[in-house]
Amino acid sequence: MAVPQNRVTRSRRNMRRAHDALVAGNPNECSNCGELKRPHHVCPSCGHYADREVVAQANDTDLDDDAA
Repeated sequence: MAVPQNRVTRSRRNMRRAHDALVAGNPNECSNCGELKRPHHVCPSCGHYADREVVAQANDTDLDDDAA
């Protein structure tokens, strides 16, 4: 069974984990509605990407009560 020959100190262990922190996102403003969205993703508010609508929003479509 693999057992370390020497103990790894708290300092060396934490130095190894120095790059594991999460970084904050870099949101961009949607060109259609002005809401913040992730870059290179469809806007969750209006469904637009690159100045065209690619996802129809739920409030735009007419659904029957039986189907839902």
